[in-house]
Amino acid sequence: MSIAVLGSGAFGTALAITMGQVGPTLLWARNTDHVAAMQNTRENALRLPGKAFPIDLTVTADLDRAASAEILLIAVPMQKLRAFLQDHATALGGKMLVACCKGMELGTGLGPLDIIDQEVPDAEKALLTGPSFAADIAAGMPTGLTLACADDHRGRLLQASLSTPTLRLYRSLDEIGASLGGALKNVIAIACGTSMGAGLGESARAALLTRGFAEMQRLALRKGAQPETLAGLSGFGDLVLTCTSSQSRNYRLGLSIGKGNAFDASITVEGAATAMAAHLQAQELEIDLPITSAVAGLLEKRLDVTEAMSGLLSRSLKEE
Repeated sequence: MSIAVLGSGAFGTALAITMGQVGPTLLWARNTDHVAAMQNTRENALRLPGKAFPIDLTVTADLDRAASAEILLIAVPMQKLRAFLQDHATALGGKMLVACCKGMELGTGLGPLDIIDQEVPDAEKALLTGPSFAADIAAGMPTGLTLACADDHRGRLLQASLSTPTLRLYRSLDEIGASLGGALKNVIAIACGTSMGAGLGESARAALLTRGFAEMQRLALRKGAQPETLAGLSGFGDLVLTCTSSQSRNYRLGLSIGKGNAFDASITVEGAATAMAAHLQAQELEIDLPITSAVAGLLEKRLDVTEAMSGLLSRSLKEE
């Protein structure tokens, strides 16, 4: 089936590169100058430098041309997803849309598939998520991802169409669990990065990762997720990767907070908005998410690192 990737950030570009290695693929970008540069140099020097485009990858600024493909991978930032869908609802209507962004929308707390339901209700939808860095995918390094789709027939079709020799997809019917796993792990990565940046040590990071996973399960199960989904690639797998590597933008944001350094505001960090959205949902649902709440406090500058860690360590003792 024909494939187009909508969004030329690092992850969208990486997906387009790996798809283009096995068949004709379109990569859509909004900026015509950026498109021209990518066509001329055969790489995305702005977002993923040094990763050459395969011969079957075509770059375009024509959304209608890209939307003519049978499968559309939507790789725009989570907080811009709704506006993107609203702007192009006519072209995307009735299409097979695969969301490739992670997070919760600030203000609504909704995930990408919920937003697709609201803005393009006649589209068929699925979610691609899991432990992956754009540079690894583009370099052809082995990567396993979760393809979540409530329609099993559609899920099987997408799994067969999007798997490559180096990109292995596992199906799941649990759209809620896959979406929340991919969103909430970014919040915990900020916490782990903050701990390491503040010099609190590997043991503290291990505790935050583990207790953070408990928080992810607590909220996700309350919202209807299946526990095995959170234990899989889209939950635990993505959590481990994001909390232990400086390739993660969320982890790097945490490092900067812990060190007291400024962070480049031009870098998209999905966990920041998600932390605040999850904190609000936890309050509404009366769910205890202390690490998430601490991260929200740090981001909103209501807490400093010492206060956040002191608050976590002074909580009443309990069973694990």
